[in-house]
Amino acid sequence: MTIARALTIAGSDSGGGAGIQADLKTFAALGVYGACAITAITAQNTRGVFGVADISPELVAAQIDAVVDDLGIGAVKTGMLSSAPIVEVVADRIRFHRLTNLVVDPVMVAKSGDSLLRSDAVAALKTALLPLALVVTPNIPEAETIVGRSLESEADFRDAAREIVALGARYVVIKGGHRRGDADDLLFDGRDFQVLHAERIDTPHTHGTGCTFSAAIAAGLAGGLGVGEAVSRAKDYLTGAIARAYPIGGGHSPVHHFYRLWPVDSEES
Repeated sequence: MTIARALTIAGSDSGGGAGIQADLKTFAALGVYGACAITAITAQNTRGVFGVADISPELVAAQIDAVVDDLGIGAVKTGMLSSAPIVEVVADRIRFHRLTNLVVDPVMVAKSGDSLLRSDAVAALKTALLPLALVVTPNIPEAETIVGRSLESEADFRDAAREIVALGARYVVIKGGHRRGDADDLLFDGRDFQVLHAERIDTPHTHGTGCTFSAAIAAGLAGGLGVGEAVSRAKDYLTGAIARAYPIGGGHSPVHHFYRLWPVDSEES
């Protein structure tokens, strides 16, 4: 039996709800073997981020090389990359290993509001990494940072999607979590738009949603799905993980990555 394999290149969340931990949980829940290259260590919980230490670019590169050389990787996702040197070394190794199924989650701010991407890294993200991406998954504030202006209307979102694709990405999904009303995502393939509908779920249990969504897309790609199907299935999986999440910690609780395997009654937890 051949097992699909995916690599996450991201920061570690000591609280277990986002980052590397969320990605590996998502891969496992979707039947994909997950490997990781850690870019930063955070002291973090559901309330906030209390400390960050970057891993050296050399060690980030060594982790990527070790995994790809031995395991064989069907898809890659990036999350928190923190600094320009880390962005650049990740882009270099992706080019070196000719990794084409790349999902870029341009992580900039934690759910608590703490910054996870320094200002010097934004330009590197746009020039070095986005041109390598098969799929980019910004939320609305991240899309605003990438295009350099406020986005308010549906026309604004579509213009931003066009600009992000013009940077080199083949597909972009502008996520709808920050929209007013329903949590509809906008998928653009460089020519056509598709709206992925989901009713908004009134819950505080949303820690790690962006990481989980991008990891689920990568899992689908690793398993041989096309981009449209991978994004659609990831949207369905994340919606279920949010709806069935349970309270843990004193802040924004994580989604429930394994809701399909072991359901939890949130009223009793």
